[in-house]
Amino acid sequence: MTINAVIFDIGNVLIEWQPERFFDAKVGAARRREMFAAIDLHGINDEVDRGANFRDTIYAAADANPDFRTEVRMWHDHWIEMAAPAIEQSVRVLRGLRAKGMPVFALTNFGIQTFDIAEPVYPFLAEFDRRYISGHMGVIKPDVEIYERLEDDCGVDPTTLLFTDDRIDNINAAAARGWHTHLFETPQGWADCVVSHGLLTAKEAR
Repeated sequence: MTINAVIFDIGNVLIEWQPERFFDAKVGAARRREMFAAIDLHGINDEVDRGANFRDTIYAAADANPDFRTEVRMWHDHWIEMAAPAIEQSVRVLRGLRAKGMPVFALTNFGIQTFDIAEPVYPFLAEFDRRYISGHMGVIKPDVEIYERLEDDCGVDPTTLLFTDDRIDNINAAAARGWHTHLFETPQGWADCVVSHGLLTAKEAR
């Protein structure tokens, strides 16, 4: 089967994204569980990913939850510590594909300001041929609109796209459009997928 472009999610594919791990280290697991039970922080972050201002959104949530004001503000003030580290094997796969001349796109739920924070820390974020960033698009995965807009913009036959993401709902939405998909669980599993499609050798994907 022909693959004409490869599409990467970013969070938990190229960069680890584990807010719970961050808060466990900063405030302890018990306090973190209490906070996440009381406040839908991931839902609030979805609003940032749809294009809402990062600082304003998080600080408003902090003010609305005074019992956790300090901790919630950490989501903004220490965000780059949550979005870390890079997943190095996935970065090597990205660069290996580009070296072979394979078009590589990003399709990511990412805020406008958070992407601006991440880009200088992770230079590979500038290495995609095309970037589809939800904050700038005003829509997040798995909404069908974001997939449609990528297809319309890139001009690549959807049945020749290969997409990896760590969330099954995002994968299912892409598969429903005829994309080839890989549910990202480990960087080696993704590397093996790329090799199985003949896009890199096992050595190049290591």
